[in-house]
Amino acid sequence: MGTLLQFYTSSVGKKLAVGLTGLFLCSFLVVHLGINLFLFAGDGGESYNMYAEFMATNPLIKMLEVVLVVGFLLHIFTSVILWFKNRSARPERYAMYDAAASSELSSRVTLLTGSVVFMFLVIHLRTFWFGSRYGNEAGYTMYQLVMRAFGNPVYDLLYITSFVILGYHLRHGFQSAFQTFGINNSRYTRLIELIAAIFWLVVPILFAAIPLYFLRMHYMTGGIV
Repeated sequence: MGTLLQFYTSSVGKKLAVGLTGLFLCSFLVVHLGINLFLFAGDGGESYNMYAEFMATNPLIKMLEVVLVVGFLLHIFTSVILWFKNRSARPERYAMYDAAASSELSSRVTLLTGSVVFMFLVIHLRTFWFGSRYGNEAGYTMYQLVMRAFGNPVYDLLYITSFVILGYHLRHGFQSAFQTFGINNSRYTRLIELIAAIFWLVVPILFAAIPLYFLRMHYMTGGIV
């Protein structure tokens, strides 16, 4: 345990922690998307409610929720430490002069994009996770909660914008992670770029399609849930 903690306190250890927790969170994102795609099943939410109920009541999933929270907090905590450490390691004037020439915009605003995603996640959890279990919406099915939430154009705009920012965050995150793992050489470049594009482009687009689908449904049904 002491050796692991000592490794984590090193610069390489922190970068590996950020990369590994980031990939772990991406795997959750894919699972979450897979369940959300049942929203398009056209069966009145029956399939989606079934899987949502399974995720909410299965003991193993509840344990994984704890692991997910720990991984998310570790990712945030370590990323913030690395950002401040990198910032303090060079003179401000040099950083201002050289930043644009030495790195992409996505890498320079990682902390900002991550902060926006975190704020959205808090709102999202309040709307669905907390609302379905402890709030006044506890009597509704998850499908009904989705319809209610995405019938609000303001929430839809927030949701879509957040996933655009998440995609931008992941674009740099994947490049940085594979660089940390030492497998970003030319031999794997195309494969890495393809995998990265699935996460930072395809996955956010599919998530963003959900509010558009329900907003259209909302107006077609006159807002009836």
